[in-house]
Amino acid sequence: MSKFMFFILLSWLTGNPFIAIIVLLAIIYFVDRRFVGVFPSISKPFKRHRSIFKLRQQLSLSPHDVSAKRELARLLLERKRYKEAHDLLEEVRDYSEDSAEYWDDLGTATIGLKRVKEGEAMKLHALKLNERVRYGQPYLTLALAFREQDPEHALAYAAKYGEIQSSSSEACFLLGSLYRSLGRKEEAQRAFQESIAIYRSLPKFKKRHERKWAVRSYFSFLFT
Repeated sequence: MSKFMFFILLSWLTGNPFIAIIVLLAIIYFVDRRFVGVFPSISKPFKRHRSIFKLRQQLSLSPHDVSAKRELARLLLERKRYKEAHDLLEEVRDYSEDSAEYWDDLGTATIGLKRVKEGEAMKLHALKLNERVRYGQPYLTLALAFREQDPEHALAYAAKYGEIQSSSSEACFLLGSLYRSLGRKEEAQRAFQESIAIYRSLPKFKKRHERKWAVRSYFSFLFT
């Protein structure tokens, strides 16, 4: 009832119910970004675009800058521009042989190009160099890559990811989502419940980062 009265008040103040809806949605978005974080950031794509532009400029002046190429490739991977990222990473392979992060990125680009087995070998090489590289994220990427063509293989990688990320609401949510996509309803619900339980046990200063994953887990549990 109070929400309805607030909407009526907004309509009266703006003189237009459609503007009131826009204002209300803006308020909801602001509150979510400030306290929860379920909605995606509007500014992040623009910041990433600016960073890509600056890195391209930097490389035009210094075409052999390895760190710039790797950073540009990472940003391109976020935009799912796998071919361009792959080409950049191949250019710096000779300088990055001992970097687990490099092999993880190259594996992601290769999997994105639908060369899953080749990408898997690169991810496993990254994990051989550092078994906790990026907190086990390569295992999750491999689980997602194999979930359709080889579900059991995907589940094995998901289990390894869960071992590394046993105290993260985000990790449990991602695991639950993976289990749900594989039709493993009971495992999915357990993972979502674990995500919520972990969030509740966290100290206050850590809850801000994990809150959105707990909220997503709650609604995912209800509708799984």
